[in-house]
Parts: sequence; C-alpha cells; structure tokens
Amino acid sequence: MLRVAGLALAGAFAFPGAYLVYRNFAAGADPAGLLVSDRTIGPLWRSLQLAVSVSVAALVLGTGLAWLTTRTDLPLIRFWRVLLPLPLVFPTFVAAAAFIHTLNPGGLANDMLDSIGVQRTPELRGFRGAWLVLTLMTYPYVYLPVAARLRQLPSTLEESARVLGDTALKVFGRVCVPQAATAMGAGTLLVFLYTLSDFGAVQLMRYDTLTRAIATNQLANPPVALALSLILLVLAALVVLGERRFSHRLPDAAGGRSSRPMIYDLGRWRVPAVGFVVIAAAAAVGAPLLALGDWAAGGLFRSATGGRPLTIDSSVVLDATVNTLGVSVAAAVVSTAAVLPIALLVGRYRSPTGSLAHALVVSTFALPGILIALSMRFWTLRSDLAFEVLNDTMALLIFAYMVRFGSLAMGVTLVAVRSVPDRLHDSARILGAGRLRRFVAVDLPMMGPGLLAGTGLVLLSVMKELPISLFVSPLGFSTLATRIFGSFEDAFIAEAGIMAAVLVALSFVLTWFLVIRRDHLL
Repeated sequence: MLRVAGLALAGAFAFPGAYLVYRNFAAGADPAGLLVSDRTIGPLWRSLQLAVSVSVAALVLGTGLAWLTTRTDLPLIRFWRVLLPLPLVFPTFVAAAAFIHTLNPGGLANDMLDSIGVQRTPELRGFRGAWLVLTLMTYPYVYLPVAARLRQLPSTLEESARVLGDTALKVFGRVCVPQAATAMGAGTLLVFLYTLSDFGAVQLMRYDTLTRAIATNQLANPPVALALSLILLVLAALVVLGERRFSHRLPDAAGGRSSRPMIYDLGRWRVPAVGFVVIAAAAAVGAPLLALGDWAAGGLFRSATGGRPLTIDSSVVLDATVNTLGVSVAAAVVSTAAVLPIALLVGRYRSPTGSLAHALVVSTFALPGILIALSMRFWTLRSDLAFEVLNDTMALLIFAYMVRFGSLAMGVTLVAVRSVPDRLHDSARILGAGRLRRFVAVDLPMMGPGLLAGTGLVLLSVMKELPISLFVSPLGFSTLATRIFGSFEDAFIAEAGIMAAVLVALSFVLTWFLVIRRDHLL
C-alpha cells in the first residue's frame, strides 16, 4: 500500500513537467521549428548570459563573505553573521522595485546625491539591473553552505601549510577551496537555477529572459510559450545532471569540527575587509529596507495630512496577509504529508520503489514556478474534466505549490525519518504494536521537529512565490506577493511599500528561526 501511494505521489510531482513535454508534440505541433527561431533563441541567450553572470558574482561574493565571517578576526563578526543572510527575506521583485525607485532618476538616492552635487545616476534597467538585484538577493545560497563548511574544516592542514610558509591567500586556494568545493558548487547551482526561474525581477527590470517571454506569450502565442517552456525545462535538467556528475568527481571533504579553528589576522587588510562587508550588507539589506520604509512612511504621512489617499486600507492588507498565511500553511502541510510516504520508503524500508519516487520528487527542484503555472493553465483549459473539477480552485493552487516546493520538504523529512532508531521499532513490535500504532506512538513524536522544519521551509518559500500565485490563483484571491507586484506595475509605490513591509516582516521571522538561528547553533 505504501509503495502504491509513493508511486502515485511521485507521478503527481512529475505530471506538470511531463504534460509540458506532451503539449509540445501533441495535436501536430512542430516545436522543432520554434526552437530555432529568433523568438526563442534570443530569450535563451539572455537567460544563459544572466544566469552565468549572476552565478559567478554570487560565488565570489558569497565565498568571500563566508571566509571573512568564519576564518578571520573581522570586527563585529556576530553582527555580520546575523545580517548577511537577510536578503533571503526579500522577494526578488521587491528588491528590484526598491533599486529601480531608489537609484533611478527621481529616486531616493538620486535626491540624496543631488544634495552633495551629484546631478545624475545611471538608470538601472535591463541586464545590469537584473544582474545586480539577483546577485545581491542570491549570494546567501552560496554564503550559508560555504560558511557552514568552513566552520567544520579541521585546522591541521591549514596550520601545516602556514608552517611551510604559505600565505593566507595560498592556504585558502590550496586547502580551503578543495574541501569546500562541494558546498560552493551546490550553492552556485541553486543560484543558477534560481536565476533561470526568476520572473519578478526580470519583469520589473524589463529584461526579456525565458521566463518573461513565456509569461508574455502564454495567451498571445501559446505555441511559442510552450516551446520556450520546453527549452527552460531541458536547460534546468541539464544543469542538475551536470552538477551531479561534477559533485561525484570531487574529493571527499574531511569531516569533523576542529577544536581550534584557524583564525587569520587581517592586519592591514582590516579596513578594506570591513568596507567590503559594509558595502555588501548596505546594498543587499540596507537599500531595500530604506526604500520600503520611505515608501510606506511617505504614503501613510501623505494620507494622514490630507494628500492623495491610499488606494488600499487596513482591510485590504489584512485580507492579503490572511490569504498568504492560510494558503502557505495549507501548501506546506500538504507538501510535507505528500513526501512523507516516499521518505518512509527510502529511509525506513530501503525500497527501490521509494528511491525512484524520491528521485522524481527531487528532480522537480529544477522545475521553475512559471513552468508549473503554464502547465496547470494549459491542462485545465484543454481537459474538460480538469476544467470542471479544478479550474479556478484553491486545490489546483495548492497542488502547484506542492510540486514547486515539495523537494524542499523532502530532504528534511528524509533526515527526520532516518533519525528514528530501529531498536525502538523492534521494541514496539515485540510489545505487539502494529504498523499504524508504531507510526503514531514512535515515529511521529521523534520526527516532529524535522517535519516542522520542512513544513516551515515550504511555508517561507510559498509566501514569496510569484508566478504560480499570479497565474494559478482563483479569481479574486490575492496574496501579498501578487498585490505587491501589481502595485509596483501600476506605480502605486506607497501601497506596495506597506504590503512589502508586512511580507518582509513575516519572512524575517521565519528566516530567523529556520536559517539564521539554526546556523548559529551549528
């Protein structure tokens, strides 16, 4: 029974991607011609250019910050360890809007610079704008795993290299980088896939990547949208396969935590190092927060003093917040419940069926949200049964979220399943407890913290998800993300700032408990 459930759930996770492939070749369609046309080659090239550029920049920035905050005597090091992961709380489209309306002519920074004699700042649009925003918002995906790995590295090899006369830079390149390469590669892969799948930042920056082209063509030219989706799907799959082959060739990193971590004296490099960290934190965290605070406070002050009234009131913000929390909690619970049978097959019963299902679920990590949204829209419109049962329903929205973020819950859930000792099951079996009773009395209490952590990760991600929320939500159902994005598009900046402040505050609370606090306990 568990095997059947595992296979059925794995099929559900694989369905959106499989349906997109099917639609490309169904009804006599000719995707081959579209795949080599200018309408697809241009967005593909721009997506690759952006993804590679952001990945390289995030790798350098994230690794540099990780080394400074774990292996040097950087001043205020605990403060920086809390502050530097905070870009995770900002949806990329919120950060993009913050930079657009802060740095562009007429923005907050422009006014501040004008007071000191700087008359003009460069306009932040297109490739440069998308690259800057995505780099600053994604470097924590490199910073966090690399920092965790550097804290765990034994210092003996570094001490030996220093005794032999190597400089700190040579030690980092010859000793630290090879042992942290797996973490660096995994973080860079996340950045690459995130950049490929991003829609909000490139849409606001008006940079025509695959995701923006898909959204533009989904109604006006469905065959082109499907061809673009196939390219994005294949590209994401190739990236994941390439990373796995690369990671298998890397040497195993030495384990264990050193009792005497190697700490380098920055010496004359102390001031440049502090300046580098301050600039990174100010750009990635300070600038968006300053912009959101300025928009929200300006709108509230203007409305209170008899100026142009806000187009929203507290009931609208409350309604969007309740919708966001409600659908996020529902999607998170459903996602964890969906991957639990598969995790039990893999972690408890070592089933080949479970391994296959696990691989299918994990592979959905590479499926961008825009592709899931497109698949769901075309499926419900083309299938009479799906249209009657699922079209314009919360069930379809939660299913799309589950497919998009179920892989996040899978890793933590599998760890939770494997944390239950076999001897407890043996003891319960001897005492006459059946499978169901053992699951309720033994498994759930011990797996609880892990299951809650996985649920929280999905909840945090669903709150900030934009493409699925935009294109799959029922009519009249708005989340904070969709309302913020719509307000930015319609130039209602104050309203967007108020709702973005609420979303960022909610995201910060979850990020603190799920990422930053846990990182400090390592």
